[in-house]
Amino acid sequence: MYLNRQKYLDKLISQKDKDIIKVITGIRRSGKSVLLFNIYYDHLVSSGVNKDHIIKINLETKKNEVLRNSDALYNNIVKQIVDDGKYYVFIDEIQFVDNFEDVVNGLRADHNCDVYITGSNSKLLSKDINTKMRGRSIEIKVYPLSFVEFYEYYGGEKRQCFNNYLLYGGLPYLLSEDDNKNKVEYLKMICDTVVGKDIIDRHGIRQGDAFEAVVNFLCSNIGSYVSANKIADTLKSNGYSKITHETIGKYLEFVCDAFLFYRAERYDIKGKQYLKTLNKYYIADLGIRNSKLNYRQIEITHSLENIIYLDLIRRGYIVDIGKNNSKEIDFVARDDKNLYYIQVAYTLSDPAKNEQEISSFYGLDDGYKKIVITMDDDPFVNLEKGYKKINVFDFLLDDNALEKI
Repeated sequence: MYLNRQKYLDKLISQKDKDIIKVITGIRRSGKSVLLFNIYYDHLVSSGVNKDHIIKINLETKKNEVLRNSDALYNNIVKQIVDDGKYYVFIDEIQFVDNFEDVVNGLRADHNCDVYITGSNSKLLSKDINTKMRGRSIEIKVYPLSFVEFYEYYGGEKRQCFNNYLLYGGLPYLLSEDDNKNKVEYLKMICDTVVGKDIIDRHGIRQGDAFEAVVNFLCSNIGSYVSANKIADTLKSNGYSKITHETIGKYLEFVCDAFLFYRAERYDIKGKQYLKTLNKYYIADLGIRNSKLNYRQIEITHSLENIIYLDLIRRGYIVDIGKNNSKEIDFVARDDKNLYYIQVAYTLSDPAKNEQEISSFYGLDDGYKKIVITMDDDPFVNLEKGYKKINVFDFLLDDNALEKI
């Protein structure tokens, strides 16, 4: 049994049979394989595609290790094409294959194939690779379960469901696991695999313990300003005397390439430019973060901020950290139609906290909505100066909540 992830399915359906390679990306175990090999496969079959015209190859399995060679992979697929009909080619974890772009581009250009690939590394969409695929690729980003997906599965009392989501995150496999100890072990295994196999081994990192320390630092500082220099200074004070900020900078690239973290850049609203220092990093799944820190440092406000950031980028917003003179705005979220200034606070019940949050909006008279997302359970949505307040559940359970408020 698997959760039908309708939004992702709809994206795949919208690209079906187009002369473009579909690249499905996301952190390991976020549901990419199930989306393609089960959910989308079932859709194709139910819509009339013959099963023998759907070619599925999982490169992560031992039996397909020989197919990690580009020529072997190409020849294997071509042998399965026995007529002039349309073939749907699914290749899972394509990053195992060097020069894979030649394989998928050849299938697209020389055969009647609709090609779909998945990968756990953002290098799949690097400028060089996209050029080799002649610009004929589109990314479909898959994230761990959103809270609305999580809640639709479990139901019940929202706050209790949210507490479980805060603690164990939204990796789809955990829906089938009721034992909390097993959840913890699974999350540790995923974290070790992503950090070890997907990053340390892949990039040949020699200072594995230093890299682990960087990951721990990021986990401890979600929602805080971070720089390579700051991390290097912290690690040096903890005994990593030879670490440099240049090395830290590479490590930060690696964790983002593996979709373990997402970097939110600072944007000077008045100066209308991006700032080069002090970005923030948000983890792809709080369950992984909590397991990495052995369930210490469960700061509700920073965790709440992380969840809201992920939900905004899931919805397709470009999300930056806003600098408004000396004040910080948690998120500046924009798409092709709207822009929103967003603050995240556990509560506004304390007058001092209320003033602290809304003061970040002062001086922004550009007509865009200014919204504070809180855990407050009350009917009040209007703040001073036309600012708005919305409950976190109202936000998370309605993709159009920002437009409606």
